[in-house]
Amino acid sequence: MCASALRGAGHEVTLLERSTLMGATSSASTKLLHGGLRYLEHGAFRLVAEALRERQWWLAHAPGLCEPLELVLPIWEASGRSRLRLRAGLVLYDFLAGSARIHRHRWLGRDEALAVRPGLREEGLVGAFSFWDAQMDDLALGLWAAERARHLGVEIREHAPVDRVSADGSIEAQGRQERFDRVVNCAGPWSEELLRRSGLTPRHSLDLVRGSHLVVKRPCRVGLLAQVRGGSRIAFVLPWKGDTLVGTTEVRQNLHEDIACSASEVRYLRDFHDDVMKDPLQDAEIASTFAGVRPLILSADDPGRATREYALERHGSVLTVFGGKWTTARALGDVVASKVR
Repeated sequence: MCASALRGAGHEVTLLERSTLMGATSSASTKLLHGGLRYLEHGAFRLVAEALRERQWWLAHAPGLCEPLELVLPIWEASGRSRLRLRAGLVLYDFLAGSARIHRHRWLGRDEALAVRPGLREEGLVGAFSFWDAQMDDLALGLWAAERARHLGVEIREHAPVDRVSADGSIEAQGRQERFDRVVNCAGPWSEELLRRSGLTPRHSLDLVRGSHLVVKRPCRVGLLAQVRGGSRIAFVLPWKGDTLVGTTEVRQNLHEDIACSASEVRYLRDFHDDVMKDPLQDAEIASTFAGVRPLILSADDPGRATREYALERHGSVLTVFGGKWTTARALGDVVASKVR
């Protein structure tokens, strides 16, 4: 999206991809295009409003690859967050969406909640809120974005890892040096490491946080998010290509470790599912697992409270992107193009 925005501003653009397009975290997300309801608790009003506007852009421009998704937020007796607090958050979520709102949130009584989301744990269930976000096929949508960039005239080189960048706009890739007027380092989890390897000292640090998921052979029509028992984290049970997707975790990750769902994360996600749903998961139902790394800006001891905002940092002709999220990729691209101008 940065490459498309720069090309749209009249620049000649070459995009160097270290492996294959969409080969890492960008195709290992929770598959949501969303404002981030829980970010409101941390005061991220600007980010949520931007993400809700961008959610609408994706729905309008790639309707076959993303679609509106109803989510229920169940309330059980002794739930961690009060019904009043959740209602306040949803009212604000609707307000920040403005004309980009899909549908207003609504309250579902106990019986209606069970009708809308069959299989919920019935014991102690008071009711649920219903609200709307969007779901995407992240792999297909990312490839669509790349093809759009190519159509605009962006040159894309796969399997072209960049080893070093220089403040004068030079890059070293596979033993070859090239010079550009500007270099945009938007390498996600690798952006900080690339700067340090190049002898450029970043002012921001990344908090690399793994998010793992289960794909479950069980039909699911309406999504669900709920608080994980014993903490303040939120996790999801979502429809995914005729099956169910359960995610996600927040585990700090070393860039050079294998990015995979651990046995403890499988247990964590199973416990969450079995706590909110009536029928426990069976071993044979777990078809696969996957994980990706979020390149968050280091901003909190608890990664769950780390900001989801992005930041830009300049070293001469090199502009580096720290942070960011899938939903706001296009808006970030526009900001990058503006900074380059």
